[in-house]
Amino acid sequence: MKKLVTLGDNCIDVYPALGRGFSGGNAVNVAVYSTRYGMRPAYVGWVGSDAYGQQLQGELAAKGVDVSHVHRRPGLTAQTIVELRGNDRVLGDYTEGVMADFRLSEADLAWLGQFDLIHAGIWGHVDPYLAALKAQGKLISFDFADKWSSPLWQTLPASLAYAFASAPADTPELRGRLREVVQMGADAAVATLGEHGSLAYDGQRFHHQSALPVEIVDTMGAGDAFIAGFLCAVARGLGIAPAMAQGAAGAALTLQHHGAWG
Repeated sequence: MKKLVTLGDNCIDVYPALGRGFSGGNAVNVAVYSTRYGMRPAYVGWVGSDAYGQQLQGELAAKGVDVSHVHRRPGLTAQTIVELRGNDRVLGDYTEGVMADFRLSEADLAWLGQFDLIHAGIWGHVDPYLAALKAQGKLISFDFADKWSSPLWQTLPASLAYAFASAPADTPELRGRLREVVQMGADAAVATLGEHGSLAYDGQRFHHQSALPVEIVDTMGAGDAFIAGFLCAVARGLGIAPAMAQGAAGAALTLQHHGAWG
């Protein structure tokens, strides 16, 4: 199985209604969810010198994620206020904290040499490193979230094996964008569609995967769980369709509890 490392963003999702904070962030979530499939992932990022930084680093380690390159910096760990409206979540105030200045050190970059598969997201501040990492033979995965107007769509696809994003529905416009991303150099482009499942284009054909029916408690982290399931299938040599099926199953598990992961 290929070795996975995730880079960049982390966050404590603070739920005032529940009186607690949950560790999360795209890169953190993908690392944690990958342990469901026998992966022994690593995460590289910065956390603050506050109690939330200690919480995040400790919870990651307890889940089996290598945190040897999680660095404590003076200041605040990133935090997002989350309000629950029914079974959906609404993101409120965001404090980026020490992650605002995140960068990979030379030691971090050298350490990444042992990994085959690298995942990062749009808030992770690692886009300047991705072309060089691809040149080293790494498979790069990147999550654009719902930021379809980001200028990174113009610069990153040539460095990516897998480009992920989220969209409300399968439309001709979406299919056109996924085709364009692959034409720009990505091996495959994948859009998660919430209750409508997911859609992928691999340069040859489109693949659709339905969402699995579950009782939804909280939608936080479902897209990240899909990505982790997808990447772990790829790491075992599986194709797009079984990777999407595994991603859908992982998302369904995550939808059934509060916070990104419990």
